[in-house]
Amino acid sequence: MTVYGNFPGSRPRRLRTTPAMRRMVAETRLDPANLILPAFVREGLDAPVAISAMPGVYQHTLDTLRKAAVEAVSAGVSGIMLFGVPEDSRKDARGTVGTDPEGILQLGLRAVREEVGDDLVVMSDLCLDEYTDHGHCGVLTADGRVDNDATLERYAEMAQVQADAGAHVVGPSGMMDGQVGVIRDALDQTGHEDVSILAYTAKYSSAFYGPFREAVGSSLKGDRKTYQQDPANARESLRELALDLEEGADMVMVKPAGPYLDILAKVADSVDVPVAAYQISGEYAMIEAAAEKGWIDRDAAILESLTGIRRAGARMILTYWATEVAQRLGRGGS
Repeated sequence: MTVYGNFPGSRPRRLRTTPAMRRMVAETRLDPANLILPAFVREGLDAPVAISAMPGVYQHTLDTLRKAAVEAVSAGVSGIMLFGVPEDSRKDARGTVGTDPEGILQLGLRAVREEVGDDLVVMSDLCLDEYTDHGHCGVLTADGRVDNDATLERYAEMAQVQADAGAHVVGPSGMMDGQVGVIRDALDQTGHEDVSILAYTAKYSSAFYGPFREAVGSSLKGDRKTYQQDPANARESLRELALDLEEGADMVMVKPAGPYLDILAKVADSVDVPVAAYQISGEYAMIEAAAEKGWIDRDAAILESLTGIRRAGARMILTYWATEVAQRLGRGGS
């Protein structure tokens, strides 16, 4: 081939020649400190129960939850987000077990704090869906609609009991209007000024939640489209963001992560508070299923998916692979 002048004058491939070169010039880095482990603790178990749609993920006993928390700390994971799974017989229309100081989530919070103290940021899901016999995230009216303002009263109670149980951070995920402000007031009025709020700011009504409903033993019939966001909408998420920040959110989140990277990037570019994204159960299940079939490289796909979420602007990523990936990164994986 005849080369004319300096053609090609620029050779970007020079910066891709070796692993060391690629590592040196990488624009996005994934670190164990970016990762938060979602974990399920279930009432009445003698041994952990595997979640069929999420290979490697379990409903924990209090003892195995403690062990998972210790393992996460050892790997360098920053936080753990706890979800409680009560016995079906304990569910009712108002989700009262969610505000019972001896409810399963509160027991889990206390167990983890006793085990790891402040070495892990202990977070709690603040929502009623796990505890209601109808499976919705709030209190229902007589004609079956979710009553926004009555639900806020329940969220205020939940915030107090979760903070009393040791939560460093509460994560209101119900998408009720005004939830952040009501929860902030409830925490401040009960001496929990230091408890942070991670607002589920843009939580979409997604088809990817399916495996999660097995994980929490959901009683839901129907859908949550009247309160979770429409996947067709983008600007709406920025309106939700402005409201959450005005009401006192300390951190904000986009959920799901992978299908909504455009939303995540918009949110990250708009705020000066930490931004999280939740790589949800369906995202996890798809990679695990494809890898089990031999269709993709499992470990490479996991890291690529998380790097993409980080590149889009997430400072923190909730992922069921948190401990595994943190251990791999600690061994020099990338």
